[in-house]
Amino acid sequence: MPDSGDAPRHARLRAGLAAALGAASPDDPTLCEGWEARHLAAHVLTRQRTPRINSPAFRDLADRAQDPEVYAGLVARVAAPPPRLSPHAWAGDLMNVTEFFVHAEDVRRGAGDVPSRPLDDDLVASLWRQLGVAGRLSYRRAAPGVLLVAPGVGRRRVSRPRRDAGTVVVTGEVGELVLHAFGRGRHAHVTVTGDAPDLVALDDVRPGPAR
Repeated sequence: MPDSGDAPRHARLRAGLAAALGAASPDDPTLCEGWEARHLAAHVLTRQRTPRINSPAFRDLADRAQDPEVYAGLVARVAAPPPRLSPHAWAGDLMNVTEFFVHAEDVRRGAGDVPSRPLDDDLVASLWRQLGVAGRLSYRRAAPGVLLVAPGVGRRRVSRPRRDAGTVVVTGEVGELVLHAFGRGRHAHVTVTGDAPDLVALDDVRPGPAR
């Protein structure tokens, strides 16, 4: 990730996402099903202006970005700060830290498995904090309870078991736990342990590494 000095955390992550997109070709695969790099770049840009995922502006940008020159310009716009009146301009870390981190990994891992990248302590702490809220939302439909374990960082129960279900333990570095919680578990470097029926039930909601 580029060194942005004392820039806010979300600005550093934006720079890292833009660098990942810039290193990719417009039609490179990503972890977002059906999206190539150009779709993801268009999503990041239009997200700053409208909450609609499949807006006409998004489709138009993604289509035009099949041209490498248009794509390069799109990536440059992703790298720039959002408009001053956009909520993303003042919400900063709250709206963007996890989003930018996950999407950078969507690009990095789109073509296959890659090693986890080292994260500084500040980013780890921020992702772990946000995972407390995001995890409860991500696993809310799971019948088994879910306990997230980040060795050297902490443990966080984000879901309690329903009915006669047990608890599944998901273990990994904080960034990998974030990827599992956000539906990228097939490509996350985590271990998922528990009784067989509970593992199957969780996999139906949040798939983990192929067993």
